[in-house]
Amino acid sequence: MQDLKESHTDSLPLAGYRVLERSRGAATAYAGRLMATLGATVILMEPETGSPLRQAPPWLDDDEQQSALFAYLSVGKRSLICNLETAAGKQLFNQQLQNADIFIDDTPVAERETLGLTPKAIAEKFPNLIHVSLLPFGATGPKADWDGEELNIVHAGSEGYLLPNGFAQESFPERGPLKMYGHFAEYQGGVYAATAALSALWSAPVSGGQYIDVSSQAAVLLCGAYAMQRLGDGSLEHRATRKFRYGGVFKTADGYIQLLTLEDRQWQGTVELMGNPEWAKAEWLQDPLERSRRGDEINHHIREWMAQHSVEDIVSKAQELGVPAAKYRNPEDVIAGEQEAFRGLFETTTLENGQQTEILLAPFRFKFSPLHFTGGVPALNELAQPTRAGDINT
Repeated sequence: MQDLKESHTDSLPLAGYRVLERSRGAATAYAGRLMATLGATVILMEPETGSPLRQAPPWLDDDEQQSALFAYLSVGKRSLICNLETAAGKQLFNQQLQNADIFIDDTPVAERETLGLTPKAIAEKFPNLIHVSLLPFGATGPKADWDGEELNIVHAGSEGYLLPNGFAQESFPERGPLKMYGHFAEYQGGVYAATAALSALWSAPVSGGQYIDVSSQAAVLLCGAYAMQRLGDGSLEHRATRKFRYGGVFKTADGYIQLLTLEDRQWQGTVELMGNPEWAKAEWLQDPLERSRRGDEINHHIREWMAQHSVEDIVSKAQELGVPAAKYRNPEDVIAGEQEAFRGLFETTTLENGQQTEILLAPFRFKFSPLHFTGGVPALNELAQPTRAGDINT
């Protein structure tokens, strides 16, 4: 095989770096996606039947041929079939690893010995490689062999115990624990894996290759660091008690907003936002601690005022006053949003079937190194097909 020609521009942070991704789930795929967006050449090593994510809902079409999840997680990557159960597949895999800087993998621990994917086997052959393992409960310890989907990880990471809370809990007190929509927990694991890989890459000139063991459960636990801190203080948070003392989510005349009043100046701005009502002039409201103790009483007044005004009027005036307030928007609002357009959060890309669509570029932005997709959604094994100059082929 010939080497893959680098097609990324020098302006992207990871231009010139190569990443091999062997993924079954969204966590590892998201880690690879972040590195691809940063400019790395990310090669998705797929089984002959393709990544399971290619068959994951939701769908972009009625005949369930275009997975929206796979499109989002794979845009900018390249696809290469690699069956590690065959001699040819192992040769191909080693050939690709020889030129890679990072290898990220979510192969179950029980399968790694047979496939030659143990940390020891990888390190012996490729001592300068950054090898990242990403599993639901990590690759070491008593839970290393445990399987886990998004639902398991959310609850094992404590977020399920704490949801719903605040306004949702007040509105539906009879509901049991819930998970957030989508792949929140797996994405947290992906973020930590990508960050760890970049940290190792930064230290590679001194430290050489490294093996990194990432647990999605641990990543979710760190998202709830405040709840863990309170547990250390002797306070056990629960979805029925986890809320802002005052402020939070409110129903307006035409929608919902979130209002934060964490600082005294934000409280003063909130009072001005509501037109300095008589009830807000009470002496006890000048004491932040007393306001916290009587938050339900304050929210009762705020709720009455919010119900009489529109979202846009509230948010516009609140932002002028330095009060953090934002509208809860539906997907259509986000796609057509003025801020999103100004920041260039969505970019047009090409799907596997040749159609074009808008996809969120990245959850971050660089002022002097604008990000952009360097390719579309890859067809299965497209890297082995001699369709473009510089591609590898068999």
